[in-house]
Amino acid sequence: MADITETIRTEKNRTALSVQAGFLLAGLLLLLLAPFFFYPIFLMKLLCFALFACAFNLLLGYTGLLSFGHATFFGGAAYFTAYTVKTWGLSPELGILIGVVGAAFLGLVMGFFAIRRQGIYFAMITLALSQMFFFFCLQAKFTEGEDGIQSVPRGHLFGFIDLNSSTNMYYFVLAVFIVGVLIIWRFINSPFGMILKSIRENEQRAISLGYSVARYKLGAFVMSAALAGLAGAVKSIVFQFATLTDVAWQMSGEVILMTLLGGIGTLIGPLFGAGLVVALENYLATSEFPVTIITGIVFMVCVLIFRRGIIGEFYASRLGRKLGFVYRR
Repeated sequence: MADITETIRTEKNRTALSVQAGFLLAGLLLLLLAPFFFYPIFLMKLLCFALFACAFNLLLGYTGLLSFGHATFFGGAAYFTAYTVKTWGLSPELGILIGVVGAAFLGLVMGFFAIRRQGIYFAMITLALSQMFFFFCLQAKFTEGEDGIQSVPRGHLFGFIDLNSSTNMYYFVLAVFIVGVLIIWRFINSPFGMILKSIRENEQRAISLGYSVARYKLGAFVMSAALAGLAGAVKSIVFQFATLTDVAWQMSGEVILMTLLGGIGTLIGPLFGAGLVVALENYLATSEFPVTIITGIVFMVCVLIFRRGIIGEFYASRLGRKLGFVYRR
């Protein structure tokens, strides 16, 4: 009897893995063919913000830390990349690398102070430090104040791939997006990621087991900052500018909205949430009705109906469980 039960369970697992692999391949195929049917700039913006939301979810969904200052890393990396590419004449890959390193450093500094507190105090510290960085960007000469850094050249990737071509630029952004998501997937499924989840569920028990909780929190904070910086750096190359909008507190609020709409603690949720918000902003931009009101209404409906987020509710539903999806948040 036990053997039969184990066989049935194995078959269900195999079926679930096959279904999930099918969804993954279909999604990848859709992304590969998307520029032939949709505006490439819109798609690139969507991918950049999807990666940004995934990076934020790494901190909120898997570590349980709500940051109100992630615009610092997104916009800071955008400024670093735009300045080095335009002023120093660096290649786009080197500019993006500098942006990621700069964002990781900002994350190290901000995280060093923020992780000393918990809950709302942690959130308020990140917001305060983010506002300090915003005013620094407003006053600093290299950011060019309210005008921002404009006319950033896309250049040639690795010296021979012309990024001025929208097709080349799109597939480069897609490659960065896939690499970023794979890094996050590997991170959350590693022993380090398991410890972060245990800290999220019961921090005191993790401390009693001998884990240095502060170090793990700081590590997650820096990793999240670096990946958010990757998204911001690529975004500055795509749109060829970096402005104060990228470091404003509204940007931090927007990424929180994306993550909550899709479902925190899920890998796909932030992608879906980012796609929903960016699509609404894009298609309602010419409407006379304020986009923020529409976004607010959508957010309220999702909070009232989809308490776990749209993807989180799907994972927790009977259909989601049959397909092998698990919601562990």
